[in-house]
Amino acid sequence: MKIAINTRLLLKDKLEGIGWYIYENFSRIAIAHPEHTFYFLFDRAFDNSFLFSSNIIPVVIKPPTRHPVLQYIWFEIMIPAALKKINPDLFISPDNYNSLSSKYKNIMVIHDLNFEHYPEFLPLKDRWFYRHFTPKYARKADHIITVSNYSANDIQKQYKISKEKITTIYNGANNSYRPLSEEEKSQTINKYTQGIPYFIFIGSLHPRKNISRLFSAFEKYKKETKTPTKLLVVGEKMFRSQGLKNTFKNLKYKDDIIFLGRKEPEELTYLLGSALSLTFTPIFEGFGIPVIEAFKSGVPVITSQSTSLPEVCGDSALLVNPFNTSDIAEAMKKITFDKELRKELIRKGKKRASAFSWDKSAEELWNEIEKLLITNQN
Repeated sequence: MKIAINTRLLLKDKLEGIGWYIYENFSRIAIAHPEHTFYFLFDRAFDNSFLFSSNIIPVVIKPPTRHPVLQYIWFEIMIPAALKKINPDLFISPDNYNSLSSKYKNIMVIHDLNFEHYPEFLPLKDRWFYRHFTPKYARKADHIITVSNYSANDIQKQYKISKEKITTIYNGANNSYRPLSEEEKSQTINKYTQGIPYFIFIGSLHPRKNISRLFSAFEKYKKETKTPTKLLVVGEKMFRSQGLKNTFKNLKYKDDIIFLGRKEPEELTYLLGSALSLTFTPIFEGFGIPVIEAFKSGVPVITSQSTSLPEVCGDSALLVNPFNTSDIAEAMKKITFDKELRKELIRKGKKRASAFSWDKSAEELWNEIEKLLITNQN
């Protein structure tokens, strides 16, 4: 069988959430199924490290797609033309997009519908594109995969799509994450904060990640505790936020917030594993991979009591109201001063982490792919 996959987000040294989803799932699937041929569809020159096995054929389809107009051209003109040449048994688009013009059976992965709930967090052109095309993409898809029951219910409700057409498959976390030795922690803390304990945020600096309120909560925590604790911020800026800039500018303790930019898993393993806690309090989240990474690392988690996060975390994290800075600050104080609570959260988190793995995700995704392939044969 021939399976074509939209892999445009496989970018060397620039993998973000959905890029990692594609990398972790389709590297496993291609290697596990040498009896099939996989066509990886890139929108620019690709790195050979993404050709995970000999049954992968790379196809470069230009133009590079980082603007709604170019995205429309790619998915509605270039992709259908490429698929016509390949003549695949199935087309898979794992990044919230689809092709309305393609005539081939397809699976679409929708990670979340944040743009339907908080359109103001996106630039106008992106907001319009997502809200106009995503419902059309979803109805066109032969099957939809999503990453939490929260997102599955949201897709069903927002777009009036039958429950049977949607399958929830949880994400995993990179295998590099693990509990560190005391020596490894000490070396890392000395390297990044001169031996001072720190909280850590991991994710894009996107408005829905709620960084402004996290900063305000950290400010409140610092004023009330007088501790030297730092806050490390790991992630790339997605859309410039004047609100975030203004919040940061007015902080008394801004020197205790350290921006590190994006980091690869090898370095993140040490940064995360040495933290007092992950402080990840987004307003909207389809899954929240950083919380699983923290669980695997033996690190307590402070996260939001909204959207998918209670489903993903169970009782293994401190859940807070993401709109209430006092609530977030109180959780930070508990993590700092309640050693027994920290131990309990670490124990529960390690247990919870065992429910999530990319091996399991890839296997379940393949089961859905196989169902459509069999349907095609019949």
